[in-house]
Amino acid sequence: MQGEKQFQVPLYQRTYSWSHKELKQLWEDVRELVDAQLDGEKPASHFIGSVVLAPGQLAAAGVQRWLVVDGQQRLTTLMLAFAALRDQLREAPGSEFARTAEKIQNLHLVNQYEDGNDHYRLLPTQADREEFIACLDGSPHAGGGGNVGGAYRFFRGVFAEGAQEHGPQWLETVVSTLGHLLAIVEITTDPQDNVFRIFESINNTGVGLSQSDLLRNYIFMLLPSSGERVYQQVWLPMQQQLGPKNLELLVWLDLVVRGNSKAKQTETYRDQQKRLQAFVNDEAGLRAEITALAERGRRLMRIVEPGREADPGLRNALERLDRWGGQVHYPLALLLLERADSGEATPQQAAKALAHVESYLVRRLLCQTATQGLNRLFMEMPKDIDPALPVDEAVRRQLSSKKSGPRVWPSDADVIDAVLHKPFYAAGRPLQRTFVLRSLEESYGAAEQVDYDKSLLTVEHVLPQKPSQQWFDEVLLDDVEDGQSPQELHELLVHTLGNLTLTGENSRLSNHPFRRKQEILESSALRMNAEIARAPRWGAKEILARGEDLARRAVELWPGPINAAEAEPEEWAGWKELHAALLAIPVGSWTTYGALAALIGSHPVPVGNHLATRGGLHGAHRVLTSDGRVSPSFRWTDGERDDDPRELLEQEGVPFDSKGRANPAYRLSAEDLAALLDKELTSEEIEFPPADTRTRERAARFEELLTQNQPHAAEAVLQVLRHWEQISPQCRIDYGRAAETSAFPMMDTAPGKNLTSTIWPLALYPVAGVVEVVFQHLRLRPPFDDTALRKELMDRLNAIDGIELPEAKLELRPSFPMDLLALRCEEIEGVLGWFFQTVAFYKAQQE
Repeated sequence: MQGEKQFQVPLYQRTYSWSHKELKQLWEDVRELVDAQLDGEKPASHFIGSVVLAPGQLAAAGVQRWLVVDGQQRLTTLMLAFAALRDQLREAPGSEFARTAEKIQNLHLVNQYEDGNDHYRLLPTQADREEFIACLDGSPHAGGGGNVGGAYRFFRGVFAEGAQEHGPQWLETVVSTLGHLLAIVEITTDPQDNVFRIFESINNTGVGLSQSDLLRNYIFMLLPSSGERVYQQVWLPMQQQLGPKNLELLVWLDLVVRGNSKAKQTETYRDQQKRLQAFVNDEAGLRAEITALAERGRRLMRIVEPGREADPGLRNALERLDRWGGQVHYPLALLLLERADSGEATPQQAAKALAHVESYLVRRLLCQTATQGLNRLFMEMPKDIDPALPVDEAVRRQLSSKKSGPRVWPSDADVIDAVLHKPFYAAGRPLQRTFVLRSLEESYGAAEQVDYDKSLLTVEHVLPQKPSQQWFDEVLLDDVEDGQSPQELHELLVHTLGNLTLTGENSRLSNHPFRRKQEILESSALRMNAEIARAPRWGAKEILARGEDLARRAVELWPGPINAAEAEPEEWAGWKELHAALLAIPVGSWTTYGALAALIGSHPVPVGNHLATRGGLHGAHRVLTSDGRVSPSFRWTDGERDDDPRELLEQEGVPFDSKGRANPAYRLSAEDLAALLDKELTSEEIEFPPADTRTRERAARFEELLTQNQPHAAEAVLQVLRHWEQISPQCRIDYGRAAETSAFPMMDTAPGKNLTSTIWPLALYPVAGVVEVVFQHLRLRPPFDDTALRKELMDRLNAIDGIELPEAKLELRPSFPMDLLALRCEEIEGVLGWFFQTVAFYKAQQE
């Protein structure tokens, strides 16, 4: 990357498309290298792939140009990481950090003495170029709403968090890691090579051997005399019982349980090969190793399929963790089963130890503690738990230790506060939220048990996510505090645990007034629903009172750590999440104190106080009052700044009216902020297939809700939906299964009917009366995973008079009123026609 050169991404390459998932994986690999260096180790370089380059023309100024045939995603990501690191260093105190920032700028990012496009070391495709250059130039538009801006904001976030936790000197270790410990293989082509053919060949690879395939081949190479018998009697039965995925998991877990807490699943073969080298000339010893592995495989199947476990108490503990989902507990569970099978522990002790694990995981979920480091913690436990103690006590002590304990195993007070104020609907995965609600329901001890496997229960918001105006006027208006709007109160309450329940009647409950919901909930077999039905109304007081009851039940169901009260006080974790949210806000958008408070489980007043007193918070000027004004109490915490926040926001692209109010179309809600932090506060449960009875029922329900709530727009909206269905047999309308029956103009992109084989541009909500443009989902579905196409869809909609979708929401779900769709239905139909043609052209190319 150094020297007078430039990497150019050719036009046949797709635009930059790395999402949070890929960025997070790269950062986790980098962070391991950083941590190893801080621990005094000298880690080997981490290989991140190859880059194929074709020589381009030599610029007049002497800059060597290279076409990036393959690897532009990695190169672009690294450049953006360096740009974010440079900007973080510029904000750190001390001249040495400023010098390091300039070194990064001139060695990695730009050709210092060149102008124009030659100035930039990497030149992306035209669609990404403006956003990329804004990041490299450090302009007010750096960190916009596209994938490029999202990557820049991601790295600003992780660098700011690391510097805050470890001090600014930590950044120097990151600099050396990015600059010296990431290995890339550079492949250059000859001038006469057909670089597009090379690109096609690289991106049409076959299926490689798995880690367990490689290990099997190596093992039986070492068994020349007994290999066939061992394979037939031991390996093949194990392989057939486990299946490919679980076998792959087993050979990795085998390393972890043996004490290799740093084993990577991608490097299992290498580590196992190293371990088994001691048996190169010892067939008997190797046969014993394979037999032990097969025995460990049978134990793994008791974890994967808890019904295989003979002991009732241990089976129940395993079943509960299986319902919880995930594999983070597998290393410890495997060790506990081995202790129980060998007689070193009783099944009861193993079950109690797993109950501590469940409590640890559930309390963290309720308090929305970051999952960072969770895998490592459970990978280390097999070698760290005290063998002199009973396993249940040893596990609880280890989870309660200062290394992993009170700071991340929340206390009773932490749990109660989180249940009352944090948006539980944003916590974890849907399966885990259902697990918590089911466990709370079971704590009522109802005489008649519910068959949860057959009930098809889903999470219901009693106070709806998208309430009708009646909820605001007749319920929430009575509960607001001074200076608070009903909409702000709704945002604070709607996703808290006190407002959530389980029901099989989600579509019937819909957005009805509470009186109608009471009639339906009264007939529920769930005790918690009967309690809700007995409430005279459903506002702030009732939601908080129910939250207090559920919080008390939660701390009894899931006991906390040892000596939680003795934990050293630390800064509230919610502020850390607030700082992350500030860094995640795209340039050209704004949010409110209330939205941030709803996100972190606080109140607008302490949020405002924190922003006013905490120094060095990047993006604090993007937080405005509920009506979009700069707060009269806003002050820059950096004493050297005196620029006007409104002027800065206008430079970033946020329009203000003559009364000093920011355009509400550019506002980010708590749901938007959650999505930017890789949480999900909205749910689109779409019904498949389209021809079944339930879908026809939902179609009728959508039309009924539309006619009742949007009478002036109903006919035009239905006309637009009928137009979509008439475009092609590939086009249909599907309907949501959530409380408000929504509609989606759907198109198949691959055989089969599931969400991964479909694409839709809009979601229509008949009660709330809004049309959402679902960029958040489009970015994951070809061909609209291309930023340029999403931008064109936005531009086509913005060309319609009255629609204003800010570019900062290109990764989110901006909306416009349904009345506007009705008023401009022919123009909307034109955009839908273009959407169909774009997807159809892409499908034809793929076929």
